[in-house]
Amino acid sequence: MEQPTSTGLTDQAPADPAATDDMLATQPIGYWSGLTHSAVTRHLRDAMARIDVTQPQYWVLNRVHGGPAAPTRDEVVTQLTPLADGPHDISRVVDQLLHRGWLRSEDGQRLQLTDDGEAARVRLRELATGIRAEVHQGISDAEYVAALKVLRTMVANVEGSRPSERPLLRRRVPRCG
Repeated sequence: MEQPTSTGLTDQAPADPAATDDMLATQPIGYWSGLTHSAVTRHLRDAMARIDVTQPQYWVLNRVHGGPAAPTRDEVVTQLTPLADGPHDISRVVDQLLHRGWLRSEDGQRLQLTDDGEAARVRLRELATGIRAEVHQGISDAEYVAALKVLRTMVANVEGSRPSERPLLRRRVPRCG
């Protein structure tokens, strides 16, 4: 393992996918968090593609389902765009789901799930739960919580505030991996 520097800080080693456990403290978080994000997202999206659904479609179905009142199209787009690949993706997804008959908008603004949309959301939730079980295999809930707390603290460290003060970390994010 790398020795601490004269400042007492652990040296940053180059990213090494073959790093042994005793070398992990020197590994760059950006590499490992990026690798994790890519692998998990790809796995989930591949599974969804096999049933002709996209992850952003699942986000929209969850968002429309998950509130006390039917959200407007603008509310859904505003809330989910930070998660999307581009600024127009969520608006397109809403159009796709309206066309597919999984969403309806009786007043042209407020979105509601149709019976088919709710059935699709339930099927996708089951799929996402199964994928989560695969990803979390061998990881206890306590270990998972500890890992997320570390990541949340790292975000706060670089963005200059405590995790509870970060809007991004308090925002309700779709549960889909």
